[in-house]
Amino acid sequence: MSTSLDAMTQSSVSAASPSGFSFQLSEEQQAVKKMVREFAESEIAPHVMKWDESQDFPRDVMMKLGELGMLGVLVAPEYGGSGLSYIDYINVVEELSRVDGSVGISVAAHNSLCTNHLYMFGSEEQKRTWVVPLAQGKLIGAWGLTESEAGSDAKGTKTIAILDGDSWVLNGSKNFITHGSVGDVAVLMAVTDKTAGTHGISAFVVDLHQKGIHAGKKENKLGLRASDTATLVMEDCRIPKENLIGHLGGGFIQSMKVLDGGRISIAALALGMAQGAFECALAYSRQRQQFGKPISEFQSIQNYLADMATEIDAARLLTYRAGWLKDTGRPTTKESSMAKLYAAEVSVRVANLAVQIHGGYGFTKDFKPEKYYRDVKLCTIGEGTSEIQRLVIARQLLRA
Repeated sequence: MSTSLDAMTQSSVSAASPSGFSFQLSEEQQAVKKMVREFAESEIAPHVMKWDESQDFPRDVMMKLGELGMLGVLVAPEYGGSGLSYIDYINVVEELSRVDGSVGISVAAHNSLCTNHLYMFGSEEQKRTWVVPLAQGKLIGAWGLTESEAGSDAKGTKTIAILDGDSWVLNGSKNFITHGSVGDVAVLMAVTDKTAGTHGISAFVVDLHQKGIHAGKKENKLGLRASDTATLVMEDCRIPKENLIGHLGGGFIQSMKVLDGGRISIAALALGMAQGAFECALAYSRQRQQFGKPISEFQSIQNYLADMATEIDAARLLTYRAGWLKDTGRPTTKESSMAKLYAAEVSVRVANLAVQIHGGYGFTKDFKPEKYYRDVKLCTIGEGTSEIQRLVIARQLLRA
């Protein structure tokens, strides 16, 4: 595959930002989707179970994704990215996740969280220093908000940053960090003013190879096992004063805005895995014979397939709507949460039915549904649990 996302940039961007949303992808968007699918089938599919069993992070594949422009999908070309739209980004994450959610979530976290935070709020120097190599895939990015006592309650952040001359000194830890033990750079939130509540939390960019910060426990996870998840520990981690991102005390608000886009990527992750599980179940139902005929001829199986296909399409439309709102510069807080909530819960239902359609074989590692079944659950937890999404949606509705 020689074509990169960069070669498709200009025409795709213009097609992806219409005054009204179109249900039909443009030719350029379809080309992006096709390119990513072909990459996933050729470069990822043959290795999925090996990576899952060994919990190996596929750095070489991530490097190839960077060369193709998939690690800077939303970043402008002047900063090393592809400059594509959120609709394109949704398609990239969906197609990767359709084959392997581990690669999908790694690409999503790199793009939406670390890189996007710096791209949205970083200084020009920070963009040149960090965003360019991140977008090109020369660096792997991590992002840290969650702590042992600050999960859904992000206001409970305990990591602190104290200004000491021309440096900030960070102490604390971050939990469940994607790329925590394999990343090169991280955006981390820390308290700079204990008396100011959420307005006392600031964001910093930290070189993960420097003194004072190291990976702690690597999580042994239920699913998405090839995506690295680890604790980050800071012990007198001294960083330049210039590594503050945006203004002092702006980290929490920045994070909430970053998560609006991040939740779209988790919706796309869920969507891709649901699509992959559905395709497995559909194919199997046509092949599996019981009582002298394919099980696809039984009404109960047909009902399962109909429900799966309908819910996946509904999730895709919600996700596309959120992406379109992003592309047109409109607020997306409610719509991003709706897409993430619905797509995540659909993916769990679809993966469950895919296992059920496979029967006993669905409970074995010889068939794909068991991995989808394990992987999809994270979507109801990461970047805000389903319960938190319902709170966000309700607050937006009540403010209207």
